[in-house]
Amino acid sequence: MRSESARSRPDAAHPAGDPVDRAHLTSASRPSPPIHRYPASPGMTELITRYWIPVWSLDQPSTQSTLQFPVCLIVISNSYARFYGVARGASEVTLDGQGWAVGVLFRPAAGRLLLQRPVSTLVDGFVDLDALPGLDGAALTTRVRAAMSEDPSDPASHRAAIAGYEEALAPLLPVDAQGRQINAVIDWLAAHPEVTRVAEVADAFGLSERALQRLALNRVGLTPKWLIQRRRLHDAVAQLKAGDRSLADVAADLGYVDQAHFTHDFRTVTGLTPGRYLADQ
Repeated sequence: MRSESARSRPDAAHPAGDPVDRAHLTSASRPSPPIHRYPASPGMTELITRYWIPVWSLDQPSTQSTLQFPVCLIVISNSYARFYGVARGASEVTLDGQGWAVGVLFRPAAGRLLLQRPVSTLVDGFVDLDALPGLDGAALTTRVRAAMSEDPSDPASHRAAIAGYEEALAPLLPVDAQGRQINAVIDWLAAHPEVTRVAEVADAFGLSERALQRLALNRVGLTPKWLIQRRRLHDAVAQLKAGDRSLADVAADLGYVDQAHFTHDFRTVTGLTPGRYLADQ
């Protein structure tokens, strides 16, 4: 399996255009540790977007902040193993000392299949992996930790950990019809950055706004309005990291009526103003 983006030092830049980087609130003062990224195997793409494997050795704690995609996650590290629902605000994790983690960025369809109840019941929360009803989390945790124990930076360790994930998750395939539908909705939103109204999404899929809301709450955990705002903020992060446009131009490009509304949304979710984040790139 090929590593899409293995960063060689903590302050190295992500490759241009990496779609996952728009979720990470990295900056000059908030660098990320090296992260190895791998795509899902072709047969698993209805369930999994990709894997990410950070490996760190730090002299002092480093807090990482993320605007999560509208999907659930599994993270198995040397110290914990958890299944996460979607976080409405920015998610933070503090890294310290030496460690590693093997994370799975799921597709929107996967959360309901693993949780076996509406994903709205786990918004802003997590369950320990051994308590997840749709998976033998204890066995998976043991296998991933065994794979990573020899050398967490070795691609062979990564391949073994990913193989463990894919064998454990394969029984969830094929994805159900509603799962395929929510995957399509999120993909469509990502491909249509000009869309700012829920009615536009509903019309594109021949759904009423109420039916779209039920689908989103069941499979993602949050409303279609939230999905649109999160996609806009991801686009904002990508444009601010590029650093080649004014804040007014970014706000206009994202469909905000003015810069003040953009600043309010960005600061409410991230805790930073767009200007401050731009200045730290």
